[in-house]
Amino acid sequence: MKKILLAEDDGDFAGVLKHYLELHQFEITWAENGEEALAVFQTGHFDICVFDVMMPKMDGFTLAEKIIQINPEIPFIFLTARKLKEDKIIGLKLGADDYIVKPFEADELVLRLNNIIKRSSQNQFSTATDELQIGFYVFDTKRLCLKNGAVIQQLTEKEASLIHFFYTHKNQMIKREQILKTIWGSDDFFSGRSMDVYISKIRKYFKDDSRISIESVRNIGLEFKIKKTGL
Repeated sequence: MKKILLAEDDGDFAGVLKHYLELHQFEITWAENGEEALAVFQTGHFDICVFDVMMPKMDGFTLAEKIIQINPEIPFIFLTARKLKEDKIIGLKLGADDYIVKPFEADELVLRLNNIIKRSSQNQFSTATDELQIGFYVFDTKRLCLKNGAVIQQLTEKEASLIHFFYTHKNQMIKREQILKTIWGSDDFFSGRSMDVYISKIRKYFKDDSRISIESVRNIGLEFKIKKTGL
């Protein structure tokens, strides 16, 4: 059974949701505020987290930030009654795997949970070597980091998967849909916005080597370019 940490301050809603998810073979640990959820996370193991945004003591965004510091690979979903664009952007920047506005169909949540858990387990990659040379950088695929001399950039699993995908398709046009379906498992709007945030981060990681660029072709796709020395 996959384990879910549910942080939700509405006890009635949490009880109904917990019961429904348990019927679909999830093991649910419920916390009624952000502080309690953080304490529970530190003492247990979970496959995915589901956080309400508006909670007492600690809101869902702050909770996610603290949990990412503990385990940057844990997938998580935000639940909210607010439809503010700003909230969605905050969630995307935090690396949320989804953002669901209440009210929603419980079946939809179950589907999204299963899809996220499935692609999280599939986003592993293997290479013939532990290290790949990308311009000035050394990409350590086992330790999930990018090295440039003494400077080491630690990567999340999704960042590493995206860099590896780009590297294996370097100097060729890649359709956005192909990247999204391979790394995110979906090409919906939310996944697309999330990908844009990750690409912005990766551009910054490679900024010290002018030979490396990620170029966008509007409404078509992206190209991870590595120019050869002297060209």
